[in-house]
Amino acid sequence: MSWNDYYRRRDVIDAVLRHARRDPDGPLPFDEIPGAADLFGTPENLLLAMHYRWQQTLGGRLRAEVGGPEDTAGVPGGGEQDHLDAVSRAWRRTVADNPTLRAVLDAHVDDHPDLRRAHEAELRMLALTAGVAEPGEPDEEITQAGNALVALMRARTAGGLTAPRRNPVGQLLRKLAPTG
Repeated sequence: MSWNDYYRRRDVIDAVLRHARRDPDGPLPFDEIPGAADLFGTPENLLLAMHYRWQQTLGGRLRAEVGGPEDTAGVPGGGEQDHLDAVSRAWRRTVADNPTLRAVLDAHVDDHPDLRRAHEAELRMLALTAGVAEPGEPDEEITQAGNALVALMRARTAGGLTAPRRNPVGQLLRKLAPTG
C-alpha cells in the first residue's frame, strides 16, 4: 500500500465516523462514503480497518499504562504488579477519546465473523493484560473473563470516570461466578 492509499483509507474511515456520529448504532454508511467500496471492497473490510485503528490506539494506551516486561527489569516486584486498574484506565480513556469508533464497532460486531474474531482477541488481550485470566486457560474462558471485564469498565464509565471506587476484582468474580 502506498502512502496515498494509506491517506485515502484514513480519510474514508474519518468520513464514516463523522457520518456515524449521528447514529453510531445504525447501519454502516458504506455506500454513502465516496471511495469506501473502491478502497475496502466490503463493509467487513472497512470495519476491520476501523478495528485496527481502535487496537492501535488502545494498545498505545495500554503500553503507556502497563508497560512491557522490559520496562520492569530491575524493579523490585515489577513483574507482580496489579494491572487491572491500568487496563481499566487505558480502555476508558480510549473510549472517551473515540466514542463513535467504539460504538460503530460494537453495533456491527455480531454481523461480521472476522470482526467478531478480532473483538474476541481484543477481549482475551484485555483479560490477560489485566491479570484476570492466565495464558494457559482455554480461549473461551479467557474471552468470557474479558467480556466481564469490559462490562465492568462500561458500567464504571456510564457512572463517570470519577464514580465511587468499588472493588473491581470482587465485581469481576461476581460476574464470572455461575448463577443458579
